[in-house]
Amino acid sequence: MRRILALTSIRSEYDLMSRVYELLDADPEIDLRLLVSGAHLSPAHGMTVKHIHEDGFVVLAEVETLISADSQSSRLKTASGLLSGSIDIVRGFAPDVIVYAGDREDVLVGAMIGGFLGIPTVHFFGGDHAADGHIDNPVRHAASKLSSTHFVSMPEHKERLLGLGEAEHRVHVIGSVALDKFRLEPTLSVESILLKIGAKAHAFAAPLAILIFHPIGPEIGVAAEYLTNAASALVDMGYHVCLGAPNTDPGNFALLQALDRLAQMEQVTVYKNLSRPEFVNLFRNAKLIVGNSSAGLLEAASLKIPAINVGLRQRGRLCASNVLFADGDRASIGAALKIATSEEFLAKLDDLVNPYGDGNSSEQAAHLLKTLDFSKLLQKTEDPLNGIGRA
Repeated sequence: MRRILALTSIRSEYDLMSRVYELLDADPEIDLRLLVSGAHLSPAHGMTVKHIHEDGFVVLAEVETLISADSQSSRLKTASGLLSGSIDIVRGFAPDVIVYAGDREDVLVGAMIGGFLGIPTVHFFGGDHAADGHIDNPVRHAASKLSSTHFVSMPEHKERLLGLGEAEHRVHVIGSVALDKFRLEPTLSVESILLKIGAKAHAFAAPLAILIFHPIGPEIGVAAEYLTNAASALVDMGYHVCLGAPNTDPGNFALLQALDRLAQMEQVTVYKNLSRPEFVNLFRNAKLIVGNSSAGLLEAASLKIPAINVGLRQRGRLCASNVLFADGDRASIGAALKIATSEEFLAKLDDLVNPYGDGNSSEQAAHLLKTLDFSKLLQKTEDPLNGIGRA
């Protein structure tokens, strides 16, 4: 029996990984447990741990960590709480491998715990890179250097890890497991989804646009303005805006205040947390996605819809031709919207191929997690100076 421990701290990351967990949980030779923390356990963020229980996964422990403060230090304090609160829990379970995904602070914690306790680790989504200067970018790379093994989305990400000095035998290109949900989630009617989020009457008669905007350090002072500009531009174009709540990063308070103001508009419906099937089906029925969520760059191409990325976040990341980049002012967003809704632009999306994969990656990940000899991957003796990572 192979014991696998997965760390999860926020709904978005859990949804990316859920199909992998489902396959592992169904395998009688795997003992999968989840260590749940962060926004999952916050009433202000929907207590999304309930979705984990609904999915039937075994929760090893719930570690309350989220510092509800709109400050730069809050993420550090959240990370320190997760580290101190998890060490003995992980040591007691003694997993054969620890799994974590992405670029938030918990991946560093998981990598550190694995490294110091002598437990092999697997980092999903390593090797990606954005040029926005956000702390998540170096966190992702630092976690990769601390991790034993990497499951990456595309060859470019593998090359970047090799450039960081990782050995080639540690890196597995499997595509993005984030895309599998579009292939697997059952279809729900758009009317049922709109009723679920309490959508206003306008939503049932107008084309739908998803708007998600998260704060990053360089834009904290203008994030609420950018969000308001994007919502107003969409309303002017005749859309009903399904406006998602921001993540827990510093700067989210001003965005939440902007959400409260925008929620007064008949053309805007604000939602906080949706289950995976609900969000997937809302996404399927949207005409486009706007904001700075990674869903625009990584996932919208699978649905062949336009994505307009607003501001600095996500700049420099590889994306398909459905993605347009705009500054945060009203004119720039409006100009991008005119291009994205033009017949010429939309016609090009018919043959769009998502560079992040085809939605069949979770099976590869689960197979590797079951069969790899992680004991041979624990010790990292490679010297980056010698370029040993490259074949």
